[in-house]
Amino acid sequence: MGDYKLSASLRGHEDDVRSVAFPHPTTVVSASRDATVRLWKQLSSNPPAFDCTIKTHGKEFVNSLAIVPPTEAFPEGLIVSSGKDQIIDVRQPSTALDDNAEALLVGHASNVCALDASADGSIIVSGSWDTDARVWEIGKWENSTVLPGHEASVWAVLVYDSNTIITGCADKGIRIFRPSGSLVRTIKTADVVRALCKLPANHPSGAHFASAGNDAVVRLWTIDGRQVYELHGHENFIYSLAAFPDGRLASSSEDRTVRIWENKQCLQTITHPAISVWTVAVCSENGDIVTGASDRIVRIFTRATERYAEEAAIAQFNDDVKSSSIPQQAVGEINKEKLPGPEFLTQKSGTKEGQVQMINESNGNISAYQWSTSSNTWVNVGTVVDNVGSSGRKISHNGKEYDYVFDVDIEEGKPPLKLPYNLSQNSFEVARTFCEDNKLPITYVDQVANFIVQNTQGATVGQTTSQAPEQGSSASWGNASAPTQAPPSKPKLLPQKDYLDILTANHSVIFKKLQEFNQQLVDEGNKGLSLNPADIEQLNGTILAMGKGNTEDVEPAGIDLIVKTATAWPQEKRLPGLDLLRLLFASSESIVYLSQNSILDVMADSGVFENTAPTNNTMMAVRALSNLFKTPAGQALAKDNFDVVHKFASPFITSTNRNLIIAITTLYINYSVLLSSDTNADRALTLLDDLAKILNKATDSEAVYRALVAAGTLLHLGDAFCEASRDIFSLGTAVSHAADKVKEPRVKNVVAEIQDKLK
Repeated sequence: MGDYKLSASLRGHEDDVRSVAFPHPTTVVSASRDATVRLWKQLSSNPPAFDCTIKTHGKEFVNSLAIVPPTEAFPEGLIVSSGKDQIIDVRQPSTALDDNAEALLVGHASNVCALDASADGSIIVSGSWDTDARVWEIGKWENSTVLPGHEASVWAVLVYDSNTIITGCADKGIRIFRPSGSLVRTIKTADVVRALCKLPANHPSGAHFASAGNDAVVRLWTIDGRQVYELHGHENFIYSLAAFPDGRLASSSEDRTVRIWENKQCLQTITHPAISVWTVAVCSENGDIVTGASDRIVRIFTRATERYAEEAAIAQFNDDVKSSSIPQQAVGEINKEKLPGPEFLTQKSGTKEGQVQMINESNGNISAYQWSTSSNTWVNVGTVVDNVGSSGRKISHNGKEYDYVFDVDIEEGKPPLKLPYNLSQNSFEVARTFCEDNKLPITYVDQVANFIVQNTQGATVGQTTSQAPEQGSSASWGNASAPTQAPPSKPKLLPQKDYLDILTANHSVIFKKLQEFNQQLVDEGNKGLSLNPADIEQLNGTILAMGKGNTEDVEPAGIDLIVKTATAWPQEKRLPGLDLLRLLFASSESIVYLSQNSILDVMADSGVFENTAPTNNTMMAVRALSNLFKTPAGQALAKDNFDVVHKFASPFITSTNRNLIIAITTLYINYSVLLSSDTNADRALTLLDDLAKILNKATDSEAVYRALVAAGTLLHLGDAFCEASRDIFSLGTAVSHAADKVKEPRVKNVVAEIQDKLK
């Protein structure tokens, strides 16, 4: 068969297409930053044409997608998707947009960037920026098993077989687990791992799976961790891999291409008129491929002539590639005077498929040409243009010059915030300062840092690899000959001065889950606990007001309903209610009403802080307590009830549940800030004792960091607290222990400040 050619362009998404699936020759599923998941069905076969229906539409980016194959329980299979809102949506393909999902899986604490499902339809695996991978048993949705040990974002997950799960991580590790959570082995790689795929049985190489990532190399591995060989050709991050039934591979990259590999050779390079090709998938039935890119288009490519697009559509695609702009930053510094002219294209052939040659055109433009082995010609794939961050061009912001000034949308309906960034800076320190300056929650720091890295393609100016951003490229995309610039002096991290809150929520999803649980209570005949139609209408109005930020419009009747669902419903149905209670705790009007009705006593009586309660319920309740500090009324309630709140939280300070321990350390940060202005020695010492225990036990980087910030803030209360921490609580030992476990710059910096206080 011949080369792959365009079969269809599927237009409809309004932002980058981040993930695609190709479960059947007539069916494509796509997920996008436009907050939708779309199901595309073929309308006609010659030429191929598709139409889409929106299956989910939320408020946040959707970054990951998986298809559960048909089973006896779910004959249609399941569409699984997630992203920035941290909730994994599981639904049957035939459900309408307004229908309830089959399940909403809650557990991750940050963007869910990877999903996969087992071939037998028994489990789903997820990976997240929160450094966790989780295993979810299909049909038993309430709990998940954490796959431990990751030290950075889990960018890729793969269910290899019923007994083997593989993860790829930004800490440059590939890990092989059993579904029970036990680690079998860790494979260290050369760079960040962003993509994994299973190879078919009896692959010619003898390998079992493939990986790829920031170093632009595809690697083939055996399941026992032996590297078989490497595939070189891509010129930037590789984001996605897919295997054909015959053993060939497809890979997509930040270099704008999808490449088809057979054995050790690149057979074909398909350049897209986009900045990045985020995702690629293979249809196992007919060998066609589907891609998703930054230009918002889903494209299908085929080698079967009967499925080619019309000639005009193919010609338009080729023209779009030819006329596309390539940021100079993506190709590095170019000495225009040394580039060959157009005559090179007829005088010399390429040496390998996909080779790129820059040409100094007669009109003064610099064009990129790519060698096609099959046609034995150079193909024009775009014009190199100057770009912010390259060639020394700067942007002025507040009287200073920067390589980049990003617009960051934090809150709908408000103008974007300006985020200035120079390539010489540490992305994490810039993100932390940005969040502090704009009074954003500390939980946003990782997301902002990842945003910087992704939108600068890991570019560096005069930095060594070890100085590059943690999840950026190890390659230097800037001017390698530029003089090294001294990093900016680090601002003091301690003491923490602002309270932290946890306010992100998808109100419509929460309401749908409450309706679903309420219907179950009705179906079970439990009318004493279920809500009647008038209650549902009242609750809907309350949640709509909360979603619009109109907390003054929340009526006591609505608050009472939320308290009922959070504290009186069966334990397994309380999480949505507790999620809403968390939001109410950040409202002055609501907290005044709740405190008059002894809300802390109600929570205690509900058993949410008992060891027998579901961990997610306890975690959400602790998050609610953290939000008390959002308002003066809440701060007063937290101050007056310190002993009660401490009794709630302290039994869980050595928990191994990441989300719970982060919630507790957030609560402790807020109490440390409160005590900074209203010192109470007994309370400060109680917290320091707990924090030393947390630092000795916790392994998660975010939990460790927050515990350190809380402890460091309390040490600033005076020398007596430093002395007690040294002599009674052995805080110095706990801090050193934490520093040994978490090797991150932010942890290193705050540890240094604490150790200086403890001298």
